[in-house]
Amino acid sequence: MSAVTSLLFDDTRLEELHQALLAAYGRPPERECWSPLRQLVYSMLSSRTKTETSHEVLYALEKRFATWEQVRDAPVQDVLEVIAAVTFPEKKAPALQQALRRITRQNGGKLDLNFLHGHSEERIRRWLESFEGVGAKTSASVVNFSTIRGRALAVDSHHDRIAKRLHLVPQSVSAEETEQRLLTMAPASWTPEMLDEHHSLVKLHGQLRCTKIDFEKNCAACPLLLMCPTGEDIVAAK
Repeated sequence: MSAVTSLLFDDTRLEELHQALLAAYGRPPERECWSPLRQLVYSMLSSRTKTETSHEVLYALEKRFATWEQVRDAPVQDVLEVIAAVTFPEKKAPALQQALRRITRQNGGKLDLNFLHGHSEERIRRWLESFEGVGAKTSASVVNFSTIRGRALAVDSHHDRIAKRLHLVPQSVSAEETEQRLLTMAPASWTPEMLDEHHSLVKLHGQLRCTKIDFEKNCAACPLLLMCPTGEDIVAAK
C-alpha cells in the first residue's frame, strides 16, 4: 500500500509546468521586496483589481500621505478618495485603517510589521487572516513577496483557474485549498524566490492566454497543452 501511495503522489507536473512557462515567457523580472507593512497595504488594495491600477493607487496613497500613520489617522473619506480606482474602495478604506490601528495597538504603539520576521509562516498567516479584508492570498503575498521571504504561494484567480483547467486540483476546492495542494506538489528544493517566480509565470499565462473567457482560441498553441486535459478536449473537439 505504501508503494502505491508513494507512486500516486510522486507528482512532477508542477515542475514540468514551470519549465514550460519559463520556455514560453522567460524569467520574470526580479521582485523588489517591500516591507511587510507596505506589502500588506498593497495586497489589501489589490484584491480583484488590475495590477497597474493597484500600483497607481499605492503610489497615490504614499504621495497624498507622508506616512502610514497619516493614512491611519486621516478621515476615512480622504483615504476613500485616494483609493477610489480600486474595486470596492468603500470596503477597503475602513478595513485598511482598522488594520493600521490594530497593528499599532498590538505592536506597542509602533506602526510596522517588522516584528513578524522570524515567526513561522503558519503563525504569521493565521494572525494576518484574523484582520478584516485579509484572506489567504493576501497573507501569502505578505509572507512570500515581502522581505519576510517565507514559503507561501499566492494563488490569485488566474492561478486557481489554471490549476483547475490542468486538473491539478478538483474544480470544487477553494483557492485556499488550491494553494495547500500546490504547495504539497511543489518540490521541497523550491525556495521562496522560486515559489514567487512560479506565481508570476502562472499569473502571466492567465493574463495572456488562459484567460477567464474566450480562451479556447489559444489552446492549440498553448505551451501547456500536452499537460492540460481541458485544452486537449477543446482542440480535439475542433
